[in-house]
Amino acid sequence: MNWIPQIFRRRSIYDDLSEEIRLHIEERSEQLMREGMSAKEAEWEARRAFGNRTVLEERSREVWQWPTPESIASDVRLALRQLRKSPGFTIAAVLTLALAIGANAVVFGLMDGLVLRPLNVPQAESLYGTHYGDNLTWQSYPNYIDLRDRNRSFEDLAAFNMVLGVGLDTGKDPVAANGFAATGNYFDVLRIHPYLGRLFHASDEHGPNSAPYIVLTYAYWHSRFHDDRGVVGRTVQLDKHPFTIIGVAPPEFQGTIMFLAPDFFMPIVNEEQMGAPSLNTRATEHAVFEALGHLKRGVIPAQAVADVGAVNAYLEKAYPREIVHHDTALSREGLTSFGPAVRAFVAGLMVLSGLILLGACANLGSLFAARAADRSREVALRLALGSSRKRIMRGLLTEALVISLAGGAAGLLVSFMLLRRMSIWQPIPGVPLHLPVTPGAMLYVVALGLALLSAFLFGIVPIRQILGANPYEIIKAGSSARIGRRVTLRDVLLVAQIAICAVLVTSSLVAVRGLVRSLHSKLGFDPRDTMTAGVDLATAGYSAGKAPAMQRRMIEAMGAIPGVKAVGLVNGYPPLVYTAGNRADVYKEETSDLRPPNAAAVPFRYEVSPGYFEAAGTNLLAGRSVSWQDDKSARSVAVVNSDFAVRMFGSVTGAVGRNYRLQDGTLVQVIGVVEDGKYMSLTEAQQPAMFLPFLQSPSSAAYLVVRSKRDPQQLAAAMRRKVRELDAGLPVDTQTWTQMLEVVLFPARVATMALGVLGLMGAMLSITGIFGMAAYSVSMRLRELGIRMALGAARKEVLNTALGRPFKLLAIGSAVGLSLGLLGTRVLAFIVYQATPRDPFVLAGVVVAMALLGLLATWIPAQRALSVNPLILLRED
Repeated sequence: MNWIPQIFRRRSIYDDLSEEIRLHIEERSEQLMREGMSAKEAEWEARRAFGNRTVLEERSREVWQWPTPESIASDVRLALRQLRKSPGFTIAAVLTLALAIGANAVVFGLMDGLVLRPLNVPQAESLYGTHYGDNLTWQSYPNYIDLRDRNRSFEDLAAFNMVLGVGLDTGKDPVAANGFAATGNYFDVLRIHPYLGRLFHASDEHGPNSAPYIVLTYAYWHSRFHDDRGVVGRTVQLDKHPFTIIGVAPPEFQGTIMFLAPDFFMPIVNEEQMGAPSLNTRATEHAVFEALGHLKRGVIPAQAVADVGAVNAYLEKAYPREIVHHDTALSREGLTSFGPAVRAFVAGLMVLSGLILLGACANLGSLFAARAADRSREVALRLALGSSRKRIMRGLLTEALVISLAGGAAGLLVSFMLLRRMSIWQPIPGVPLHLPVTPGAMLYVVALGLALLSAFLFGIVPIRQILGANPYEIIKAGSSARIGRRVTLRDVLLVAQIAICAVLVTSSLVAVRGLVRSLHSKLGFDPRDTMTAGVDLATAGYSAGKAPAMQRRMIEAMGAIPGVKAVGLVNGYPPLVYTAGNRADVYKEETSDLRPPNAAAVPFRYEVSPGYFEAAGTNLLAGRSVSWQDDKSARSVAVVNSDFAVRMFGSVTGAVGRNYRLQDGTLVQVIGVVEDGKYMSLTEAQQPAMFLPFLQSPSSAAYLVVRSKRDPQQLAAAMRRKVRELDAGLPVDTQTWTQMLEVVLFPARVATMALGVLGLMGAMLSITGIFGMAAYSVSMRLRELGIRMALGAARKEVLNTALGRPFKLLAIGSAVGLSLGLLGTRVLAFIVYQATPRDPFVLAGVVVAMALLGLLATWIPAQRALSVNPLILLRED
């Protein structure tokens, strides 16, 4: 059939049809009048014989309609009219879905940016990074060279490291900057082209400190140099060493770690000028963070893993004193060793946000079932007048779809704003954290899919009622009739919704409780009332030989500040800060074969000054602390923690005076034992640690630890003033130890915040669900309540009749949700320190929270039940 002409004359065709039907009825009516009927009787009989005019018109018009678009448009118009009649229901439903779909869109945005989406580099699908099964990606530079030259799986292998807190001086206003130290082939392997100038290449490297060049990231060029194109060729100072800016990276490239956005890139051969270990030392494990490259065509990851493992096995045999073999693995570039934790966290959020969506669908399914029951007489009349059940069900599903699309659009808008805010979020000052969660086109697809799925889930709930409806019984029964028999589906939906809410509330309370415990747990040091000052003497030109004398003068100067109780120094970073926690193999005194497999322990290693343990608040359990006499002329000594003492010597008290060996064969005597602590993360198992005198292992980079009750701002100003008095050109970074712990606490706080938000959303959905159930229960039993009150029923009995069922469902759902929550929150222990579901405060908190939610949700229905006037109700009936 040719549809084109009918588009422009559709209205006239419909009018002609109506006119033809009218003439047919008039003709029959006139014929009956000639047979002796009155005009009124004849018209009635003609209409009855003709049938339902409206139904016939609709079926006849379908011949000239486009079956899908026009019928859909008609359904949408009808759905909008129906929803406009119930604004309260519509607003509640749209907001409910906006919350649920928005939460799922935000979580998907996180998953897309952190897990699914590869780095923004060409051919990212074949780019892999090498790391080890123990999640430590560090390796020495010579090991990387062997891996690069001996593997047969990668086209080429580049490597990089992180350089944090570098002093960048452009001639005015020097600042601390963060960058990547990368091999010369880094940009070539990644197939990156410059935005401005050029990038460095392997041909620029000619040995240590041979390539004094830096490439700025686009963001840093924009913020620091204000898009000045003349910056190319300019010389700047990095830790007092001249470097030439040779180019600017493209805007879309922000390094090869998802969470870190560097300010610049520099050749790794010049990293020693930033205080890094020598690249020529094979034993060091902190020269290269990760090696990465594109797999050759036809090579699968399993083959590359075996290839890399074979190279590592060769290195273990060739250099047995320096290398311990690790199980190797590959990961998609960008997450590296952070991958398992990130994937577990995002997967947990996906599960919980999915529960939010299911809870919202259960809530709306219950409301739609109640709405269908309230519209029973309307539906019955439509069925009696000839409307098909299919048409009525299609109308209800269209209403559900309209609500879902509106809620999805609102939720998508909110998720876009939140994700864009996250992409520029800088939660920790001085740490270049970056969340690549810019919304993409896939987010639209996911939001649309969630909206359609939601419409189907809660839109099909009333279908059983429609299919089982008997229009004649409903019309005969009057306003008290209900579609179908009483079913328990709405009860099941409400119990499921309450259980989901209880799971979310339990998870959030476990996370909050775990975070509170972590802030007040025993860390092996006391960060309260403690100020730190990061000072790298290399940035001011101090050699390694001159550094210890200057560091001692700084300790003495800090001790002279009024109100200071104790001062100490620790080389590198303090425990639980940034990349703190260098580890070293140690051996029994009698061990002669000092290869890594024969190591008795691999403790964390720190170099500290006299007074450090007092300043850090670390308790000495046995022996003595380090002293100023423990210098290079004295025998090598160490203070160890109790875990080290028990592992190596069997007891704490028996460790003092005993000896052990370092990997280079140095014999070290234990002079003291301190309490155990946390050194790398809050969730780590207890680890051994040793503290060596800093005078025996000097380093130019160190942190001063100052304990004082003074105001932190005043103390920080006094500390900076003292440093300037010693050397006006020495940069110093002061902050409290608690502030430095923000990086370690960041995952736990993010998890707690996310779970808290999801728990709040679950509570809101639970309130609306219980309220809807209670309000509907009261509305349907108003006449019964009126009769009970007229017969003298007490207020307590009336409330029990009206709200007893919702409270029973609340109790059942809360018990089920609490049980599931206690089982599911075990995974939180991997993210939030000391998060345990077996906590009486958590159990009591969930019970109280759910009871308060029930009381809040049933307050208005209870007031309505108690305000019933039986005389008015009975008179109306």
